[in-house]
Amino acid sequence: MSRGSATVRLARWSATHPWRAIGLWLLLVVVAVGMSAVIPKQASKEKDTWTGQSGVASQLIEQANLGDRPSETVLVTSEKVLDRPAATAALNQVSRKMRTIGAVDTVGQPVWSENGKAVLLPINLKGTADDASDNVEKLVAATAEVQRDHPDLKIAETGNASLNKGIFKRVGEDLASAEKLSLPITFALMLLAFGALIAAGIPVLLAFSAVGAALGFYAPLSYLFPDGGSVANVVLLIGMAVGVDYSLFYLKREREERQRGRTTLDAVEIAAATSGHSVVVSGMAVIVSMAGLYVAQDATFSSMATATIVVVAVAVLGSLTVLPALLAKLGHRVDRPRVPLLWRLNRRIGPGGISRRILAPVLRFPKVALVIAAIGIVALAVPALDLKTAPGGLNTLPQSIPEVATMQALQENFPSRGTSYTVVAKASSGPSAVAGLTKLENAAVKTGQLVAVPGEKIRQSGNTAVLTLVSPHDDSSPEAENALTLLRTELAPKSLPGATWAVGGETASGVDYGQHQRDKLPYVIAFVLGLTLVMMAFTFRSLAIAVVTTLLNLASVAACFGVLSLVFQHTWAEGLLDFTSPGYVVSWIPLFLFVILVGLSMDYHVFVLGRIREGVVDGLSAKEAVRKGITESAGVVTSAAAVMVSVFAVFATLGMIEMKQMGVGLAVAVLIDATLVRIVMLPSIMVLLGRKAWWPNKLHAVQAKHSADRELISV
Repeated sequence: MSRGSATVRLARWSATHPWRAIGLWLLLVVVAVGMSAVIPKQASKEKDTWTGQSGVASQLIEQANLGDRPSETVLVTSEKVLDRPAATAALNQVSRKMRTIGAVDTVGQPVWSENGKAVLLPINLKGTADDASDNVEKLVAATAEVQRDHPDLKIAETGNASLNKGIFKRVGEDLASAEKLSLPITFALMLLAFGALIAAGIPVLLAFSAVGAALGFYAPLSYLFPDGGSVANVVLLIGMAVGVDYSLFYLKREREERQRGRTTLDAVEIAAATSGHSVVVSGMAVIVSMAGLYVAQDATFSSMATATIVVVAVAVLGSLTVLPALLAKLGHRVDRPRVPLLWRLNRRIGPGGISRRILAPVLRFPKVALVIAAIGIVALAVPALDLKTAPGGLNTLPQSIPEVATMQALQENFPSRGTSYTVVAKASSGPSAVAGLTKLENAAVKTGQLVAVPGEKIRQSGNTAVLTLVSPHDDSSPEAENALTLLRTELAPKSLPGATWAVGGETASGVDYGQHQRDKLPYVIAFVLGLTLVMMAFTFRSLAIAVVTTLLNLASVAACFGVLSLVFQHTWAEGLLDFTSPGYVVSWIPLFLFVILVGLSMDYHVFVLGRIREGVVDGLSAKEAVRKGITESAGVVTSAAAVMVSVFAVFATLGMIEMKQMGVGLAVAVLIDATLVRIVMLPSIMVLLGRKAWWPNKLHAVQAKHSADRELISV
């Protein structure tokens, strides 16, 4: 990287005009935070997630204006025998309160369960599902008031609107918990890495400001890519990890150059030419990988990709602008105040102290080391062959969410309120849609797998009709999926000849969503691996390096999927991670993890290869260049990996099982990647390949150019 490169010029300007650079960064953050306050973030609509046959069903229903009105249900139960007069009095009170709420359309009559253990009150709301989401808190508050007046009963509300509110509330609580845990943990790790308070605080502060700015910039972008509900979690997860790492790379190299006797300005410039360049390449790799989510053509993934790209871009910008300004302004004071014990420990261990001991036998016996490491990776990856995926449902949600527990109690006591299937038919010729659906309903009930909803009639508008059937099983259970298959492959084709028909509903939507992701996965993999391979080949001018990088990335991903299968498809880790195993991994997790892991693994991979390449250019042998590159980058890589693993592990402690699976997958993958892959497999491969690793790069030409650049920098 020459003195005239963009990263060096930007760093030099920031270092020579520190107050301007710091002021511009603060202005950027303030404007971004202001945008989040002024511009309301847009959430995705239900139709944004329509896909497959269930999406066709929803579209036909919408065109015929036959959609169900949004509804809520108040359920009354008791830990003992349900007192019928007391329950009736409580529901009468609920009914009176609900009728005073403007969003309520009608309040139905109480319905008792056949077992006599529960009674429900159906409530229909005005407007659309989005209107119900805006007004449901009033209904929940009214239900809570009645509960306080009847402490001997259990009175609770559930429904799509209140259930979504409960889930989003838990997500917000989890996010706040993650923030409280990740910040002090990250700061503590930075203290261990630097042994000084200011040096430890700078990466954490810059990463946190990048997260805040990214959430602000995402607000207007949400009008194009509306939030599917996970944007804030993903921005915090990725923003803290890469934000700290990028600052860490830069700060460590600047300190290293100062210790060699360079002035602060020269140290900043050299850091920009080396680590700054690696930061740009790493950031671009993460951005390219996340762009692969757009290929999936999924609204939720598109919002995640957009927000992650923004936070990575902001983190890269901060490490190239405000960080050099802070380092130039602070100078040697960046290593103050020192924590005596940690400072002495850092000085005593030195760069790569621990990794040097691990690396020695790897360099001495590279073939043996590579074989042993490969066996370990394969052993971890084998369980991935049995990886099962399924859409999330009630059984994957935390049971501590009141609305989830109420919904499960409702389905247990009222099987006809279980998993619903919506069969929509549009007759073009022959028998009417109603006649066909009536025939289908009779056939479905006779199978014993489905039941008709009491009092529910076939709805009709023009030549389109809609039938609702119910399975008493959980929406993600095998029984529910078998019932869906029966409807789609046997009952509907036989009962609705000549009609346009589709089967939708909860289970159908989940199955179609999972199939859509499986169909798009090959395209996502090809896009991400293809572009990252081209990036690595262009960055290092080496096809061999690009191929090795791709293979190592796939090894880390395979090991990650294997661990996910071991942890979440079995029960042995339930007590450790506080979850109930659903027997599968939520369907969107593997694709998302693949994209994230390929991007993040490039984070320190580029940095390590850059240090190895410096040694090769300086004329060292392949083995010595690897030894020098690994040991000099070991401290940074270890600290960066520790930050990532700790931040990701925090998400493994959260209540939502999707967050647990994402946290465990990322933490394990980064741990494997930073140890087994980067300290054992990469060095052994580089030693075995020797100079061929850089083919077709002409190293002698690079070496001459590098020597000239060094002379310029030293002037």
